[in-house]
Amino acid sequence: MGLTKEQITAVKAKGFLRNRGTDNFSGRLVSKGGVYSAADLKTVSEIAERFGSGKVGFTSRLSAEIVGIPYENIDAAITYASERGLSFGGTGAKIRPVTACKGTTCVYGNFDTQALAAKIHDNYYVGWAGVKLPHKFKIGVGGCPNSCMKPSLNDFGIEGHRVPVFDAEKCRACKICAVESACPSCAVTRDGAGKARIDDACRSCGVCSGKCPFGAFSENTEVKYKIFVGGTWGKVTRMGTELSRLVSEDEVFPILEKVMLWYKENAYEKERLGAALDRLGKEKLEEDIFGDGLLLRKDEIISSPIKTR
Repeated sequence: MGLTKEQITAVKAKGFLRNRGTDNFSGRLVSKGGVYSAADLKTVSEIAERFGSGKVGFTSRLSAEIVGIPYENIDAAITYASERGLSFGGTGAKIRPVTACKGTTCVYGNFDTQALAAKIHDNYYVGWAGVKLPHKFKIGVGGCPNSCMKPSLNDFGIEGHRVPVFDAEKCRACKICAVESACPSCAVTRDGAGKARIDDACRSCGVCSGKCPFGAFSENTEVKYKIFVGGTWGKVTRMGTELSRLVSEDEVFPILEKVMLWYKENAYEKERLGAALDRLGKEKLEEDIFGDGLLLRKDEIISSPIKTR
């Protein structure tokens, strides 16, 4: 067919990437928080058979990528997916599909990761679909410090923690301490009298919660969230910067929104969040996101053009 650069760019914005050496494309169907229903997967299969090569792969952001869609089939594939509640996307200088680990059902999960990711998907992946950012912006939700889906390598990473609640008065200095045996970080040690204590190796993973039969380590139901900002993985690797404190559930959404506004206001075109953070410093970021100024200027920031160098 001999597609033009403009045609290729236009469909890329809709979630279709050209297959090398052909005029066929891979279209990315975006999941909601990394979860597909049985009906969704049936639709994925139907689209692959009707409009593509019959093959489906999954991206690192849990999008179903249908391979080998001819250019002339793209509009029909988009319509077919939309009529069945799915959408193509996941490309461009904006919020990318939100990923979550299986903390919803995992024995180590400290909270319902997929439900939180679905809320972020609705509020920001969908709600901010028309907001152009300086570069891509990836959000990852992890249920515990095992870090299976690597929150620290996302522009905004969320990781669930349970800080131990220890009552030394209830500790009976058992010969075999159930909590010491259970702690995966070996953070529970004993003093000279055999009493348990928690040292700096503790990662607040929550495994010890409720393990002591005498209530020395009570069952802590409060989840706190470690937030990572500015992580990247690829040609340039950067571990996300940890905010200076754990945050509550009520703070997650306001902080996420303020970080995105901060990025929109401060970063240059094609500059990743981590690079802007390195340039301006963690102190400035926290000063801004733990205040209210960004939200008060939300409409102004969103409507402003991206800065150029």
